Amino acid sequence: MKSFGWFCLLFSAIFPLSMVLTDPAHASGYALREQSAAAQGNAFAGATAGAEDVTYLFFNPAVLARLEKTQAAGVLSFIAPRSEFRGGSASTGAFPPALPPFPIQGSQDRDDIAEDAFVPAVYGMLVATDNLRLGLGINVPFGLETTNDRDWIGRYHAVDSKLTTININPVLAVRITDRLFLGFGFQAQYADAELSNALDFGTIGTVLPVASGGSPVPGAVPGNPNQDGFFELEGDDWGYGWNAGLLIEPVPGTRFGLAFRSKIEHTFDGDAEFTVPPPFDSAFAPTGLFRNTGAEADLTTPESWSVGAFHEITPRWAIMAEISRTRWSRFDDLVIEFDNPAQPDNITEEDWDDTWFYALGLTFSPAAAWDLRAGIAHDESPVPDATRTPRIPDEDRTWLSVGLQWQAKTNLALNASYTHIRVEDSDLDLKASAPGNTFRGDLAGEYDNAIDIATIQLNWIF
Repeated sequence: MKSFGWFCLLFSAIFPLSMVLTDPAHASGYALREQSAAAQGNAFAGATAGAEDVTYLFFNPAVLARLEKTQAAGVLSFIAPRSEFRGGSASTGAFPPALPPFPIQGSQDRDDIAEDAFVPAVYGMLVATDNLRLGLGINVPFGLETTNDRDWIGRYHAVDSKLTTININPVLAVRITDRLFLGFGFQAQYADAELSNALDFGTIGTVLPVASGGSPVPGAVPGNPNQDGFFELEGDDWGYGWNAGLLIEPVPGTRFGLAFRSKIEHTFDGDAEFTVPPPFDSAFAPTGLFRNTGAEADLTTPESWSVGAFHEITPRWAIMAEISRTRWSRFDDLVIEFDNPAQPDNITEEDWDDTWFYALGLTFSPAAAWDLRAGIAHDESPVPDATRTPRIPDEDRTWLSVGLQWQAKTNLALNASYTHIRVEDSDLDLKASAPGNTFRGDLAGEYDNAIDIATIQLNWIF
């Protein structure tokens, strides 16, 4: 009971950190793998089979059943993404009967839209019986934040985009035999989303009145930033899911892991605010459009499958590998529905694809207290070229990771890791003719991307 008391004390001290430092940055899609400095040192190769400490709980809950002592861990990652927009061009759509495309005025380049972030994770495990382990992980598994200026040429597609999640994952792990381990978990996930973009009232005020048999709003000029309005949406939700895993150790030093994490469905319920400049405010007042109202949007975080392998070649050398599949194809459209019946749905076509992640890693132990890690990985992007938006200008990426573990005491270990992610340049080629883009216009350009990640981890054994 003494060790349990220390476990509760340490966990209660670390827990508030996870509730404060949750400002996220995007990884592949909007997922975050940065949940363990130890696993990151190997580019997450073998994470499903590693079972090296309690942080591997995130990748496979079954690993806890192989650990012998009550322990806790805290992880903190600093993620520095870079995404710069270059060579941009934008224009309004062409509207009947005789309104040609207009160039959208504004800045054509954006230095860096991706926000740096601290991402925390905390873990704890209690040895309940010889064959039963109870664990808890609190993580930020999904998140993104991109910020654009209000005067850039793509402002009608995106200004600010932010998704923050906190996932609470209690697990139970069972040692079936000395070679077979099973784990099951429940997920309670809080998600908060914020989206904003400018509104092209120069085009709206020209086209909508004519479509209703009237005349354009006097002085309306399509694509003119001086006639822009603004749209902001904020909402949050709790969603629930589960995860499970299997760990097999056919011979000492060789392990295979299989894990599954379920989808989680969110319905963001919040408020939509419209800013309408004169004279468009009075022109559209009788229609009921562009009024502040309640709104909701659905988002399903994807399920994933992972298979990992770990093999100890000698007491000093170990190799590992990982393959995972994520069902991003659930993200088909982003639809915002408004409580105001006069306001039509806001639709963004996404049409994402399922993706694969592959990783290989190596660990060298030059001395009893030291481990050196390295790894390489390829991470596919779910974002198709045709529907890539400035909210998530994602592309395929290559991970290069190194890590270091120091066993400072028999019950205290420190891990540090660094990763450079080379992200391919991502093209933007959005058309006004696509669903939802009528008043957003055409937008083309290219993003120059890269990500650097530094992570530290403290493990305490009781």
